[in-house]
Amino acid sequence: MDERTPEPERTANRIEEVRARLRLLYHGRSVRAVRFQYVLLVVDLAIIAFFIASPLIRDRPSFVWLDAAVAAILLADIGARALAATDLWRWLRQLTTIVDLVVLATLLFPAWLANFGFLRILRLWTLSRRGGLVWGPLRKHHLRKWEETARAVVNLVTFLFVTTGFIYTFFARTDSGIEGYIDALYFTVTSVTTTGYGDITLSGAGGRLVSIAVMIVGISLFVRLAQAIFRPHKVYFPCPRCGLQTHDADAVHCKACGQILNIPDEGS
Repeated sequence: MDERTPEPERTANRIEEVRARLRLLYHGRSVRAVRFQYVLLVVDLAIIAFFIASPLIRDRPSFVWLDAAVAAILLADIGARALAATDLWRWLRQLTTIVDLVVLATLLFPAWLANFGFLRILRLWTLSRRGGLVWGPLRKHHLRKWEETARAVVNLVTFLFVTTGFIYTFFARTDSGIEGYIDALYFTVTSVTTTGYGDITLSGAGGRLVSIAVMIVGISLFVRLAQAIFRPHKVYFPCPRCGLQTHDADAVHCKACGQILNIPDEGS
């Protein structure tokens, strides 16, 4: 860089270089970028496991340090993603970004947002929305037909643990510990499946309203999962005329516009 270049311009150029490198790491398909993305995926999965286990280890002395370490990692990741974004304001308006910022807030301000710690499990949902990295291996090995099922499973698991955390936070006794968390999970599963044994219930009008919401949303997610499993298999093949994304495996014409299709065999 020319030494005669003004300092503000040199700083702006350095920032732009950093942003370009981050874009290559986060969105590139080079060997280095893919390795970096898979390291991030492993770290994210470890963080999600920590979030799920948080109610069980909250009383341990090491929990505060683990919580702070996770907050630092997420802050660095979100900051790097912000720098890598080509349109920052559009990136900030995305639902996945908003959810990640809410999760980060519960980590940075635990004293004020302790009751909203259950929302951290939503990180699993935002992770599942990073299509290329998470679902890329299925597409690479011609297993795209399982992608919709896997997404439905992720949505259901996220809902189960978010609801469990909510019930544990607002309805369990403060000293119930692991037993209270298991009771909350048990209640959530029996409500979602509409089994309704009745041995564990939520008291008061608020508890009944929560139970109704859990049953309605839960059964909807179960139906979605059942549809993904048992519905006739579709293949991903965008129609060149109208853009319809999925078709029957043996389709000859597009159902939307009648365009002749040339869908390759899955093994080819």
